[in-house]
Amino acid sequence: QVQAVESGGGLVQAGGSLRLACASSGRTYSINAMGWYRQAPGKQRELVAHISKGGDTTYADSVKGRFAISRDAAKTTLYLEMVNLKPEDTGVYYCNTEPVLMSWGQGAQVTVSS
Repeated sequence: QVQAVESGGGLVQAGGSLRLACASSGRTYSINAMGWYRQAPGKQRELVAHISKGGDTTYADSVKGRFAISRDAAKTTLYLEMVNLKPEDTGVYYCNTEPVLMSWGQGAQVTVSS
């Protein structure tokens, strides 16, 4: 079963930056729209960034202007560049197709201290 592997999380101070990466086997990224999802403590998982098959991107209002989703040219790795991080960005970040088609991976923990 296809599953993504997220990496790049960590602990950072407010205002800091992190770059998450997501690798998956197969042709997942070249044939599907992809998304980065976030699950904050005590909250439901939400879609925060989306990239279409054609490369168009959209973002949740809470991260617009601070997060950037991208794929590498080979379309085997998905990235999430996060700048000016805020404590409310704390959570576990996952990548998956959009709509969700893969099993969820372990995610990448992002903790932003104030």
